[in-house]
Amino acid sequence: MLFSIGLLIVIVFAAFKIAPVEKQEHAHIHGAGQVGLLAALALFGVDYFTSYYYATGELMSALHPYGLQKYAWIAVIAIAIFNAVFGMLYIYSLSVFNEGGGSYTASMRYLAPGLSLVVAVMLIQDYVFTIVVSSLSGGDQLLSIINAFDTWWGWHFLLGAGLAAVTWYLTIRGRGESARIVFTGLGIFVMLTIIMAAGLIFAKITNVPPVVYPDQVQPVASIWEAVYHMLTASMKGLVALTGLEAMSNGIQFVINDDSGLVKWGRKHLPKLEGIWNFYAGKPGIGRMVQTSFLFYGGITTAFLAYFSYHFNVFDGTLGRSLVGNLAFIGFSQIPGGNILYWVYQVLAVALLAAASMTAFQDLQATEWRDVAIGELPEIIVYRNSQGTFTRSVTAGFILTILIQLFVKGNTSAAIPYYGVGVFMPIMVMGFAIRKHILQNYTGKKRKWGAFGAGAAGVLSGLVFVGQIAGKWTEGGWVVLISFSVLVLAANLLLISPIGFRHPKQIHRIVREKARVRGAMASIVEWQSLRMQEYRYHVLMALTRFFEMFGIHKPMNLEVPVPAGDYNHALHVDHADAPSLLEQYLDKPEPKVGGAPKQTEPGGQEVM
Repeated sequence: MLFSIGLLIVIVFAAFKIAPVEKQEHAHIHGAGQVGLLAALALFGVDYFTSYYYATGELMSALHPYGLQKYAWIAVIAIAIFNAVFGMLYIYSLSVFNEGGGSYTASMRYLAPGLSLVVAVMLIQDYVFTIVVSSLSGGDQLLSIINAFDTWWGWHFLLGAGLAAVTWYLTIRGRGESARIVFTGLGIFVMLTIIMAAGLIFAKITNVPPVVYPDQVQPVASIWEAVYHMLTASMKGLVALTGLEAMSNGIQFVINDDSGLVKWGRKHLPKLEGIWNFYAGKPGIGRMVQTSFLFYGGITTAFLAYFSYHFNVFDGTLGRSLVGNLAFIGFSQIPGGNILYWVYQVLAVALLAAASMTAFQDLQATEWRDVAIGELPEIIVYRNSQGTFTRSVTAGFILTILIQLFVKGNTSAAIPYYGVGVFMPIMVMGFAIRKHILQNYTGKKRKWGAFGAGAAGVLSGLVFVGQIAGKWTEGGWVVLISFSVLVLAANLLLISPIGFRHPKQIHRIVREKARVRGAMASIVEWQSLRMQEYRYHVLMALTRFFEMFGIHKPMNLEVPVPAGDYNHALHVDHADAPSLLEQYLDKPEPKVGGAPKQTEPGGQEVM
């Protein structure tokens, strides 16, 4: 026992010392709430990393009831390929869309405003369900510790709601504090997982017997049924790919500076200048985070699936989750391992709850844009002195509690909606990158680059359909309904009076209320003008449609301000150029003594 306690103390101390600390001077140089490499890895990677606790469990649960668990390696290979293809797509995309927005910005620039609106709606749904699934999974792990995985649904709901409340509170306190706590937890998780893996290998070598319990296997009747269940397993194992879009969307909250690793590399390994340039600056930090995703899903899924099959343990076995069972076996091979097992399970609870922070960060990154384009009411935008959009976070938290109550605390009931939506934005990103390559490259780069991006887009589209088909019997068909309703509701909100945005209002939302500057502000202003053009065209199309039936209703539609060219709006040749909306703003009358002094708005709301 003393050995395990001593080992745990060393692990906790090491993780805490490595964790990033927010420096006051960074707030003045980079802006409030801007984070570096380690903090970005924690905040935008925790959702992806903690899929370890439930993705393989869902995968094996789709195979085990039919006696197909020995074929899990097929699903693992598929998951590894999908991770690598989509990961490389998003790593490249950061060279094009390095100011944030992900597929939201990509679709607006290269495809169509209407498609961008669909992406915006899907991302909000996905982020909310990320919070729902992560917090409920944390509650499942907590109940797994006391072998009460199959207890009354009310406990699952109360624990999930409680964990969501904790992460909501940490998020509104600021990114620096949240990042340090989450990174410390991830550091402990990595070191304990290595020890657990060593224990499992030792258990296999020493012939620790698999768990024996009554199996109720329903053999598949045909090869097509087997293929269907393999498809289901593969789709369930892909639920964590939200991390790719999360980092791409949230890059706006990353400092515009080289990471410590790149600075060290430039100094000590100058021959690798090409690598350091690739990972330089704000886009480089995002690329490092996304590079860490490339093989993580395949490696961890293969590791857990192998030992799950070998020791015959799955979600629900002996009242524990799949990871809970493997942790019990692995840590049991170490003196005093029961302590490490309990800590590992409690840590799982904390990290799964912390995974909600990724979604909370991206809700902030998405919703203020949605307000600017006219998709959400202006009252939602409020940014405090720590750089957090507190109202977006609170709205997401309230929706989370309502959904958790609706699904009665059942994680599996929420999973069909989680992870499905993100593949539509990945598909959009693939086709947008393809169009970018076709417009900007020639020769073999153009040919093979367009082929690769297009293939990634098609593959993501197939996964999107496969997610719905694979989860059809569990409610996947409802996703089609919810998707259609959300898209229709988004367009109705946009064409309603709530959706109208005058250039003055856009400028106020972006520059004063959201307090965004530079290229990111110019991008959103351009997007907002483009969306107003789309709104105008939809209203005119509706007017012409009703006129076909003799319905004539006078509409005083104001022709929107033209958005113009994207590159001109972004000021790629002059990053410090004023807002493209300056020409539409009221200018103060000159007074004796010169123009009045202008001050930067603080954390108070600007009406």
